[in-house]
Amino acid sequence: MKMLFFLIFLMHKVVTLRCPSSEAFPVPHEWFQPGDLIIGGMVSHIFYHFFGIEFKEHPSLKPYDLPLVITKFYQHVLAVAFAVKEINEDSQILSNITLGFHIYDSYYNPRLTYRTTLDLLFKSQEFVPNYKCDNQKNLMAIIGGLGAPTSSLMSESINLFKIPQLTYGSFAQEEFQSNKLSSLYCMVPNEDYQYMGVIQLFLHFGWRWIGVFAFETKGERFLQKLQPLLSQNGICLAFTQKIPQRIHLEDLSELLDSISIISNKLMDQKVKVFLVYGESFTIVSLRIVMFLRDPENKDISIFTKVWILMNPIDFILTGTQRSWDLQMYHGALSFTVHSRDIQGFKEFLQVIKPSTHKDGFLQEVWQQLFDCVFLKADLPSSFSGTCTGEENLENLPAPLFELKMTSQSYSIYNAVYAVARSLHEAVRSSPKWTKIQRVEFPNLQPWQLHQFLQEISFNNSAGERVFFKNRREGPDGFDIINMITFPNRSFQRVKIGKLHPNAPKGKEVIIENTILWHPGFNQVLPVSLCNDHCSPGSWKRRAEGSQFCCYDCVPCLEGKISNETDMDDCSECSEDHYPNKEKKGCILKRLIFLTFEETLGIGLASAALCFFLLTSWILGTFIKHRDTPIVRANNRSLTYTLLVSLSFCFLSSFLFLSQPGKETCLLRQPTFGITFSVAISSVLAKTITVVVAFMATKPGSQMRKWVGKRLAFAAVLSCSLVQVCICTLWLSTYPPFPELEMHVEPQEVILQCNEGAATFFYCVLGYMGFLAIASFIVAFLARKLPDSFNEAKFITFSMLAFCSVWVSFFPAYLSTKGKAMIAVEVFSILSSSAALLGCIFLPKCYIIVLRPELNHREQLIKKM
Repeated sequence: MKMLFFLIFLMHKVVTLRCPSSEAFPVPHEWFQPGDLIIGGMVSHIFYHFFGIEFKEHPSLKPYDLPLVITKFYQHVLAVAFAVKEINEDSQILSNITLGFHIYDSYYNPRLTYRTTLDLLFKSQEFVPNYKCDNQKNLMAIIGGLGAPTSSLMSESINLFKIPQLTYGSFAQEEFQSNKLSSLYCMVPNEDYQYMGVIQLFLHFGWRWIGVFAFETKGERFLQKLQPLLSQNGICLAFTQKIPQRIHLEDLSELLDSISIISNKLMDQKVKVFLVYGESFTIVSLRIVMFLRDPENKDISIFTKVWILMNPIDFILTGTQRSWDLQMYHGALSFTVHSRDIQGFKEFLQVIKPSTHKDGFLQEVWQQLFDCVFLKADLPSSFSGTCTGEENLENLPAPLFELKMTSQSYSIYNAVYAVARSLHEAVRSSPKWTKIQRVEFPNLQPWQLHQFLQEISFNNSAGERVFFKNRREGPDGFDIINMITFPNRSFQRVKIGKLHPNAPKGKEVIIENTILWHPGFNQVLPVSLCNDHCSPGSWKRRAEGSQFCCYDCVPCLEGKISNETDMDDCSECSEDHYPNKEKKGCILKRLIFLTFEETLGIGLASAALCFFLLTSWILGTFIKHRDTPIVRANNRSLTYTLLVSLSFCFLSSFLFLSQPGKETCLLRQPTFGITFSVAISSVLAKTITVVVAFMATKPGSQMRKWVGKRLAFAAVLSCSLVQVCICTLWLSTYPPFPELEMHVEPQEVILQCNEGAATFFYCVLGYMGFLAIASFIVAFLARKLPDSFNEAKFITFSMLAFCSVWVSFFPAYLSTKGKAMIAVEVFSILSSSAALLGCIFLPKCYIIVLRPELNHREQLIKKM
């Protein structure tokens, strides 16, 4: 609406239909090259400091101040001229039709942007808004501007006339889809793709603590869109610092405060990565802050940061900063629109001289490029040196001017060709166009180009396809550039990767080459975190009162490990592993079981073998002296049975000392239970036999019929058969099996036998205890019978020892685990068996071997 009122106001000032002879508001710079069809251009490389109009004098009478020229962006002007030159020399495009151009500058000022846009629309020889003095200027399209604000200001006028506008600056999604930009075509990908690329870049390098610098005008919207993405991906903003888009010298105190704040943020040692969003002036502003902080550049050498620059930021220096360097930005990574070298462009620039190249910009640019003045230039005497016009552009550092086509110039070049190709198709589709006759130029209207632009698709001279994705934006992604600076104030761009907007999610950024970081990092990947990494062996615990990226490193608890840096929590090792001392990894637990190879196993096995040999010797002695009275008097068959069962008892301990397996687990307890039951049953039978024998000697006793072998074998068989039934039932229902016990010892896995059903195990032990108690009671009652025929005293002592061993076995067995449990059971087997062997048979062996004179019938009768 403001623009419309401005147009009406100017139109009311026109009182005649002739072209006026003077301008109400002169424009300082322009470059017009006539042609049958004209392409307009709006660049941004000259800046004036405008003071507010106080209406004390006519605005047009106030002279312009000395401009500040971004000399590097003069290449944008030359890109238009170069593309038009190529097209006019190409007979395949717009044959017999010449292209011309009319280029203005926006001056980074809304008022002058409106003014120069109106010039593009209406000015031929003189400026009259909404009126054309003649037909010399057939404006068909406009290319510009560099920034979204400039393009938006232009579109308010251009859209009224449906003139295609091809911008080479980036737009945010919501700005791009605005209805007021319906005639706009964007030569670069949508700006929102860069947000995705920045996030992927941070994640790729593990940067979680980021500082952000952004221009005031666009910073709010940028942060509103970026912050949710950062939070979703675990990245925090250490600070967000706004940079004034323009420096206002009128308020010096506010300016100094702003510089102080920015300077402190720049020197924050914890933040190693800075994200910069804005325009190329941002680079200049931050460099000015560092200069004001340290005029002698003492801190620049230790200023080690990683800069992430978002498109359309470029590395620039203005003429007043020509002696400065950009080494503080060494190793920076920037997103730039994908581009390629265009053959012939460098040669086109090399021949540009003020004497041969006439345009409205060159003189101003040349003076600031080479810090000189032309004799006719109205410049103050502070500028020393006279421009010869023969200075060499190749000697200039890259921040001032580049001979290589930049990404922005590449977009302008493609935009000119897109317009030319569309014009070519529009002319061909005209009914007045013929191949034989000379072309009669059709009366094309700019709005007719839209259908051709939307469908345009061609390969440029670099071999890349140019078209408009979704009819409104460039198709290619962004190149990721690594900046290498040099002491001579120049730099080199090295492409190290690419941002593919259409790649699968999470793989949009591809890093292809090695990155050269700032020398302060010693070429080690920079780390930018709120605090140091939590090393393996610890985990991250969020620090109270801080952002979620800040945390404390807490050592892992016992039994847990963390084998990576910055673990959110410690984890437990698998059952067959245990944590190492540093809690950084897991160690495989040793597999252990009671074996013959260790000291305890050797001791128990040796004892079992010795007792077995002793039992065998006693058995052999008894068999050798089987006809002697002492052997015959104590029931030889029961004696042999007892000694054989004791031998098996000693041997059964070897089943407990071997590696647990399916067979050994099945045989262990049943073998032990049955052999011990036979042994105790034999002891019980011997005791019963003695009692029955003495009772049978009484006159008229009915016990005579029980005296003999039948009673003894019936007692042994019946008592042993009960234990056999218990073991059979055990093995048929819940048999023992080998298992790995992983939780008893922290560093060991115990291979042991699971008894299957503990009830049966305790039944076996309980039944043996029952037999032992019965034997003890009977032997105790028979202890006063005559000694020559009586083993009751020895059996009483043996059963007392036997019961003592197994009564103490239970608490010891239940309170131990693993190998100790097996050792307790083996010790109980050996000690109880040895008690039976020693108490019952050693006294007899003493008589048989050492006192044979006592082993006579006469001696026995004598004692009777």
